[in-house]
Amino acid sequence: MKTLSKIILILFLAIFFETLSNKKEVVFNTTSFHIKLNDSTLIKKLESIDSIYVEKKFDLALKNAFNLLDISKNKNKEVFFKTNYIIGNIFYETSSFKDGIKYFRNNVNNILENSIFLDKKGINYDNNFLLIQNYLRLGSSYHRLKERDTLKFYRDSTLYYYNKVIDFNSLDDNILDTKAVAYSNLSALYINDSLYDYAKNFANKSIEIHKSRNDKINHAAALGNLASIYLIEEDYNLAKKIYLEGLELIENNKSPKAVRFKASLYGNLSWAMYKLKDYKAYEFQEDSYVIKDELRDNEFRGIVKTINAKYDVNNAKKLVLKQEENKRLKDQRTFWIYGIGSLIIILSLLFWLNYYKLKQKNLGLQLSQSELIQHQNIEKIRSESQVRILNATIDGKESERKQIAETLHDSVSALLSSANLHLQATRSQFNGNTPIEIDKTQEIITEASQKIRDLSHTLVSSVLLKFGMEYALKDMADKYSNSKIKIDTNIGDTRRYHQNFEIKVYNIIQEFINNILKHSKAQNAMIEMHEIEGKLSFKIVDDGVGFDKTLITNKDGLGLNQIEARIQMMQGDFFIDSVKNNGTVINVLLPILEKEEINLV
Repeated sequence: MKTLSKIILILFLAIFFETLSNKKEVVFNTTSFHIKLNDSTLIKKLESIDSIYVEKKFDLALKNAFNLLDISKNKNKEVFFKTNYIIGNIFYETSSFKDGIKYFRNNVNNILENSIFLDKKGINYDNNFLLIQNYLRLGSSYHRLKERDTLKFYRDSTLYYYNKVIDFNSLDDNILDTKAVAYSNLSALYINDSLYDYAKNFANKSIEIHKSRNDKINHAAALGNLASIYLIEEDYNLAKKIYLEGLELIENNKSPKAVRFKASLYGNLSWAMYKLKDYKAYEFQEDSYVIKDELRDNEFRGIVKTINAKYDVNNAKKLVLKQEENKRLKDQRTFWIYGIGSLIIILSLLFWLNYYKLKQKNLGLQLSQSELIQHQNIEKIRSESQVRILNATIDGKESERKQIAETLHDSVSALLSSANLHLQATRSQFNGNTPIEIDKTQEIITEASQKIRDLSHTLVSSVLLKFGMEYALKDMADKYSNSKIKIDTNIGDTRRYHQNFEIKVYNIIQEFINNILKHSKAQNAMIEMHEIEGKLSFKIVDDGVGFDKTLITNKDGLGLNQIEARIQMMQGDFFIDSVKNNGTVINVLLPILEKEEINLV
């Protein structure tokens, strides 16, 4: 079961990259439509909202879109349709699928009902493309809801709207791209139902579209999806052949998109070859890592180039300042020579007057100093012992939580899934007259599986273990954000580190966020993280009520003492800047613990 879980994860990662390659499904750009709109002010507002949406500033985009929706309703139907579509997309991107469905469905009805924009065939080109985009989003929304809940209504609605997309009879490139996405999503739907023949059929249809348009990059991605189905069926030879075919299509393509697909295809190919006991698989896995490292290196070289350009200017400034400083020091030197000479004479007189008294007190001071040093050493040893005990206790808890989480996820969850599959297979033996006890048993197993997943994630973040710090922190921010507080993230160039190091950092940040939720009364918070010269730096900012820094040691309830002890044991630096009624800024800098490298002989 653990092997099957890994394969399914690879498959859905491939499908995810395929979806990303079709930006027309997600990002709506007003310039892609050919109808000339009369109201230039409305067009500019729509373009502005679209730009804000692309930048993922969803709250601002949604606010402006609602305003434009009211303005354009009776003035410009085309702007009204497109604004509806953006609002639906914002709800989709923020996982509010039911809210998004309402706007996509209203948009479909409005487009079909407003004959003023229809041609003789029933609808013009631009609205044809907008209509198919809304159908695709409706299918994808119900698809997401089906993943959360196994209601038959969600599955039927998913199929209905995907078929609406497929039924469009057009050779336009944009519409063909959208149909290719629908085929890929249908393939994923049938994979989840274990109907692999259907999944292959739709994956092949997606491949045919990309091949007919000579779109080698998306053709390679679609081949990767098809090969992943064969991985699930354990037909490793055929999977290997198809992965190689996809890699051949983009072998000489150096575009960022093609490079990302190469990394994914090399990674999946290495798994297929590993299962075939072809240990050249490790070379392909290394190729995947090299490509990802090259992408990071290119970004780093751009940063270095910028720094070097600024460095020459800074050197010139420093030279001028140094000359001015030397002149100032020369003028001061003469003054201080006379001043210091006079001061030495005065101090010498005072010294000899007090020498006798100081000599008498010397023995007493030495004794007091020895006692103070001993006391400081004892306190230091006690403090270090307490920190080590605390750190060992926290490490033990983290290790135990991780073991329990892995047992729940890999063993108990797998057993429940197996039981559910057996019950599903049993249904066919009743010829449609399935006992209600089987339905109820499946419902109980599904609920138990969900609770186990939730408990496993609570103990140790599965997102952290599988995908790393960036996705885990984004998941944390999304989980804790609500109507009272919005938590955002700004994650720079990070990578995978030693697993124990990632767990410790994640737990420290989670404790800070818990403190914000409990005590700060903040409306907004931000988690920032980036890597600086072998160290991991993160900053947490909120706009809450703040607190008096001088009273930190007395606020044990905030858990700051434990956090500081943990950071001290990790040889890191910890800074807090907080003023009452003016928010809090927390900075942490930690030496990175690299993940262990596996050396193959």
